[in-house]
Amino acid sequence: MSNPVLVCALRRINAFRVLADALERLTQWREKLSKSGSLLQIVMALTPEVTFRQAILFFTETEFVTAHAQHLIKFLFFSHLVGERQKCHTESLFTYLQTGAQILCTVLLIKPGAWSRSFARILRELDLEKFTVVGMKHINLEPGVALGLLSSEVKQDPAVLEAHCSYLTSDTALVLCLQRPNAVKKLIDLLGPEDPKVAQALDPSLWRAQYGTSTVQNGFYG
Repeated sequence: MSNPVLVCALRRINAFRVLADALERLTQWREKLSKSGSLLQIVMALTPEVTFRQAILFFTETEFVTAHAQHLIKFLFFSHLVGERQKCHTESLFTYLQTGAQILCTVLLIKPGAWSRSFARILRELDLEKFTVVGMKHINLEPGVALGLLSSEVKQDPAVLEAHCSYLTSDTALVLCLQRPNAVKKLIDLLGPEDPKVAQALDPSLWRAQYGTSTVQNGFYG
């Protein structure tokens, strides 16, 4: 109790093996870990059972649902991509840990104009990145749904907010439900920054760099 400790809950595919391998590669630990693998327990839990027992000492299960996941569920509900009576069932943390690596779903909204011009090319890029399209829907966004997609920063400027809402509701958008390992992070990494100019400077192959023309007409919401 002399000093604070830092407790981290980490999540990724094959988390236990990857974290153990990463720790073993750290130079400062290499000699100690080569003598006794049990020292891994100082900084990580080695099994789902131990992880669950330790996690519930510090976290509630609702804390393991990210803001992105909550936002995604809200979007799916309001755009009627799921039935009105369908409920979202949250699996227990322990069940999730026991399941291991999972194929995840995420949503890609291709904004008005972008999908009609470049749909075949976008599908090709999704295939190259090992995404599977498991759902597809044309949708004319209602103003309330469009508003829900926008960040708090955008909402602070009435003129910018109006520009975004007007564009999103100006024509049909295309919503894709995509599936692959680590789908959410992979899609965000592929899209790049919301400003196409920033994305272009960072990496011309980023999707918003390729398909976007402005911070409003940047091709995608993901």
